[in-house]
Amino acid sequence: MADTLRASRTAVLVCQGRAAADGLVVPDRFADPTALPLLLPDERVAVEWVRTGEVPRQWRARVDYETVRAMAELMVPRTVAIDDAVRAHAAPQVVILGAGLDGRAWRMPELAGVAVFEVDQPASQQDKRDRAAALTGPPPAFVAVDFTRDVLGTALAAAGHRADAATTWIWEGVVPYLTTDQVAATVEALAGCSAPGSRLVVNFQLPAGSRKLSRLLARLLSASTGRSSVFANEPWLSFWTSATMGALLSQHGFAVTEDHNLLDVAKALRTQVRHPASLVLSAVLVAEFQAVRANT
Repeated sequence: MADTLRASRTAVLVCQGRAAADGLVVPDRFADPTALPLLLPDERVAVEWVRTGEVPRQWRARVDYETVRAMAELMVPRTVAIDDAVRAHAAPQVVILGAGLDGRAWRMPELAGVAVFEVDQPASQQDKRDRAAALTGPPPAFVAVDFTRDVLGTALAAAGHRADAATTWIWEGVVPYLTTDQVAATVEALAGCSAPGSRLVVNFQLPAGSRKLSRLLARLLSASTGRSSVFANEPWLSFWTSATMGALLSQHGFAVTEDHNLLDVAKALRTQVRHPASLVLSAVLVAEFQAVRANT
């Protein structure tokens, strides 16, 4: 479970990836003008290197450059897959789980007039609120949730979420940081807050034997720059196949309608792929909530 006393470093890296790709990579399908304003000045440096193609010579700077460039490659197909799912099924409410530095509430015109709720652990949410002062437009409803103490449905209801109205749930980039029990408990909580017509858009990581080695190499690379790795402080705890995730969703009344592998999405977008292994091990499922649970 995420540390509720410290803002997520992964959220910053993801935002850097979106900022690096904004307006440069398939601009007719991907854009995120909110990403750069959400970053602090020192966090923008590597973004500008990637955007201009300026490859730094100093080792520490080069590691930052390559990390942000790889993240941009991942974020474009992931964002497009999720945004397309949100656009395809209008709902009066959108809840972004583990929102981090997500800018959808500000950047997606389709969400104008929609009640948008952002759920995150307290430290990350306060960091987001401080950074979002640079953005213009109506903000989402911020719902700080410490999953070790708070009940998701209760916290959402207190913020104005209606369990009797359809909701689009966006669960992006969070599942790997939860245990299998925590993932299952969250799906159960979402079902309890979902009216018929709701849908869940969930991103998760597939299992792979080579993953431990790649994470170790990432840690060693960070250590070579004199810094701790984000992967050491925010480790991945669970992996899912489309079948196992689909089975879990089905147990709680969600029927899978779409299954996207990010490498396939990237190929369809014709983006340049330098790290296919990262993309092929990431998936997005779209599932519709039904009035009657599959196991009743």
